[in-house]
Amino acid sequence: MIRGLLLLAAVFVTAPADAAKTLIVNANGYTLEQEGGLRRFAGLLVGDDGKVLAILPRGAAEPKLAAGDFKLDAKGRTLIPGLIDAHGHVLGLGIGLRQLDLSATTSLTDAQTKIAAYGQANAAQEWVRGRGWNQVLWGLGRFPTAAELDSAHAARPVWLERVDGHAGWANSAAMKLAGINKATKDPAGGKIVRDAAGNPTGVFIDAAMALVEKHIPPPSAGEKEKALEAALGHLASLGLTGVHDMGVSPDAWALYRSFGDEGRLTIRITGYAAGMEAMEAISPLRPTPWLYEDRLKLQGIKLYADGALGSRGAWLLAPYTDEAGARGLQFLNDTRQKNLFSRANFLGYQVAAHAIGDAANRQALDSFSEIRPTYGDKFRNRIEHAQVIDTADIPRFAELRIIASVQPTHATSDKGMVEERLGPARLEGAYAWSALRKAGVHLALGSDFPVEPANPFYGLHAAVTRQDRQGQPPEGWRAGEAMTLQQAFAGFTTDAAWAGGAENRVGTLEPGRWADFILLDRDPFAIAPAELFQVKVEETWLSGRRVFQKKP
Repeated sequence: MIRGLLLLAAVFVTAPADAAKTLIVNANGYTLEQEGGLRRFAGLLVGDDGKVLAILPRGAAEPKLAAGDFKLDAKGRTLIPGLIDAHGHVLGLGIGLRQLDLSATTSLTDAQTKIAAYGQANAAQEWVRGRGWNQVLWGLGRFPTAAELDSAHAARPVWLERVDGHAGWANSAAMKLAGINKATKDPAGGKIVRDAAGNPTGVFIDAAMALVEKHIPPPSAGEKEKALEAALGHLASLGLTGVHDMGVSPDAWALYRSFGDEGRLTIRITGYAAGMEAMEAISPLRPTPWLYEDRLKLQGIKLYADGALGSRGAWLLAPYTDEAGARGLQFLNDTRQKNLFSRANFLGYQVAAHAIGDAANRQALDSFSEIRPTYGDKFRNRIEHAQVIDTADIPRFAELRIIASVQPTHATSDKGMVEERLGPARLEGAYAWSALRKAGVHLALGSDFPVEPANPFYGLHAAVTRQDRQGQPPEGWRAGEAMTLQQAFAGFTTDAAWAGGAENRVGTLEPGRWADFILLDRDPFAIAPAELFQVKVEETWLSGRRVFQKKP
């Protein structure tokens, strides 16, 4: 069986044997303590169970090792806890790594060239699949059309997801196969983009995407296995040792269990079922326990309140500035949402509510307020993205003890588009991380990969600088909402662990926690903030075992 990127990266790596202690010496170590302080250290002693036995300060005597134990000289490299992405899509990442990637395209013509080349190079595929397009970056001022996609590839059906996953672009062959025409109605929670005569133009938003997707042959079990191998290898190479997987299907869960049974899970997956039906198929009575030495757990349920800003599916209190009368898509009525939230908590599940627009965030807060007298705060319910919030609702996050799960690179990718969609008046509550923190809100940080790159150092850079990786804008976009590096570091470690109910297991290198850590090519606490995205991971360790080493 092909082991993909993971074993290619780790081949010929000397690692400690099972049931042996590991001692790391000569390290430039940092870890946060549970109280929030940043602790420095020079060595780390890991027990034969894969958990931290001791943090060794500078000048401390080295513990004695027995025959068969393992010692690594870090040679002064920086050692930090493994990072945790509080919002990603593991299998989606792996599938995306094996499909056409349009995320770097800068124009429609550029995209058409790449689509044509990919279609020619993958002639055996029944459908041409890909993702990552963004009409905003292309400067189109509109969505692309099926005719424009036909000019790149017309012979076979083509389906390309937008960068945010909330819209899809189909060619004429795909629409014909799906039976979509002028008479096709918009489904609830979705929209078919049409021309002035009412004809579908080729773009389908949110729930309308299913009109096409239900006709696409699903990936085979072998293809999914290769996708998961690719995702795990990629995440390990970036220093991620944990992820909150948002939207786990029953098939994905079965695949994760299979990898766990075979000892192939090289990241800790805190799963959130893709809605109630997925939860009922995976574990209908209660959340699962931690499995495979705390590497897999079904923790919560992902529920959607609205779509995304880029496709104008985010549900707003007032119309979009750049589309008169449009307020986006409300996915659930108030009663339905409250019932779903209540049922999730009744079964012991944490609610992870996707809410991007200010109307969606308010509705989710209202629903949490309604059920709080019954369930209290013990489930650590959370709102995913929390991108645009009416300023009057920011204190409510803290009052209701709702976690804001935010993705810093969204702000630096979206900044120009957000100003067009919202206008200046609503920017005060947009990507308002500092305002949320000052209000006493718990923030957990992630990337929303594969919507954004999974690299957590991109997220640290965006959180601290509020700049993209080209250094724009020079002063930072709404720089008053930036975080300090220590706050952002906590967001990817202790705060993310707390948001997933795993603070006693991971997030810090204090004794008793799993020895999940990474070695870096430079010290993120000693470089200019503008350089944070350039940090490279040289080694990744999970439970005191090395799962990735950068090739020389």
